[in-house]
Amino acid sequence: MKKNLISILILALMVVNLVLTAIMMFSVMGTAKKTGALVSNIASVLNIELTPTGTEEEETTVALVDAESVEIPEMTIALKKTDDKSHYCLVSAAIYMNTKHEDYATYGTVVSTKVSIIQDIMNTVIGSYTLEEAQTNTEAMKAEILKKIQETYGSTFIYMITFSNIMYQ
Repeated sequence: MKKNLISILILALMVVNLVLTAIMMFSVMGTAKKTGALVSNIASVLNIELTPTGTEEEETTVALVDAESVEIPEMTIALKKTDDKSHYCLVSAAIYMNTKHEDYATYGTVVSTKVSIIQDIMNTVIGSYTLEEAQTNTEAMKAEILKKIQETYGSTFIYMITFSNIMYQ
């Protein structure tokens, strides 16, 4: 009789454990869904991809034989003032175009004749940086210039910008 009583007690405890586990799972699942929705909303506001697609690297990887460069003449750009001091940036740059891109046939020859558009973009972007910001964020400047050039042309056939010579004063 004692063995039956212990078996019934064990069975009752297992049923209670099962019920409590089910209650816990339902309460945690609701919270997990809400947390996931919150993270997705924040990521969409910050424009962050939660799952990397790898397409950015594929687009910017261009064979050397498929690249054409356009030299941007040396420019002197006034940087944003700090403490009422004027600073300048002397920069020579080059932009690289993908000759295999479908928009290259349309815009490729136009770019070399419209260098002033690119110079204006460079002047605007680099001029918005202070001396300290420009010295520490050269890659950010390049990325911002490239983004604005791609927006101007409405295409990604220009895939890279390089500074061949950059000096600050």
